[in-house]
Amino acid sequence: MFSLTDKVALITGGASGIGLAISQLFAQQGAYVHILELNETLAQSVATELQNEGFKAQAHGLDVSKQADVIATIDAISQQHPIDILVNNAGIAHIGKAHTTTESDFDRIMNVNVKGMYNCLFATIPHFLSKGGGVILNTASVAASVGIPDRFAYSTGKGAVIAMTLSVAKDYLHNNIRCNCLSPARVHTPFVDGFIAKNYPGQEEEMFEKLSKTQPIGRMAKPKEIAALALYLCSDEAGFITGCDYLIDGGFVKLNN
Repeated sequence: MFSLTDKVALITGGASGIGLAISQLFAQQGAYVHILELNETLAQSVATELQNEGFKAQAHGLDVSKQADVIATIDAISQQHPIDILVNNAGIAHIGKAHTTTESDFDRIMNVNVKGMYNCLFATIPHFLSKGGGVILNTASVAASVGIPDRFAYSTGKGAVIAMTLSVAKDYLHNNIRCNCLSPARVHTPFVDGFIAKNYPGQEEEMFEKLSKTQPIGRMAKPKEIAALALYLCSDEAGFITGCDYLIDGGFVKLNN
């Protein structure tokens, strides 16, 4: 079950955090993984490691907010082989309320987290239409569903991701294109460790424990747990699923009373 043998998968932000775990798992399940990543050196390092383990992977330096570059990269990949899966995962974070979020910070979040996803959809969907189908998985967040303090721009962007997911699922329902999204709560990635170290020096352990306990289950998710759900939703076994937002949040949205 859940084999991706002979499937070609594009994974944006695929060299770190959740994206890295997805790249690794998809490659292990037989996919030819194309890692689309702003940090090309890091992407190449991950691709080389996967190749050395006997898996199929290729790295591409890409800023998803630049539409012309996104189109050129995805068109070039499609000339190598048909694309089957798009994992729209690249994203950045921001801390701030509405009145403390500068215009430049708001634009930065929208350019990557919203326009970046749109750019990848815009570039990939025509290839899906021409080949007769495909699968799209977008990374949203629990921040789109509940109020999280100091996350105004980030929450706004992730709300847009859920709306885009529903729109794409509806528009291409009869083109054999499925589109779903994931909404994780806190996931223990290097970003979280860096955030704590930067904002709470000397209190790292205490803050990690505090952030972990905001999930009713009592801990943060592991990247590989998010990747496992991504694998299912992109596999043939999930062929009856489209237009859904999947909470993977340790009870954060429904049980945090």
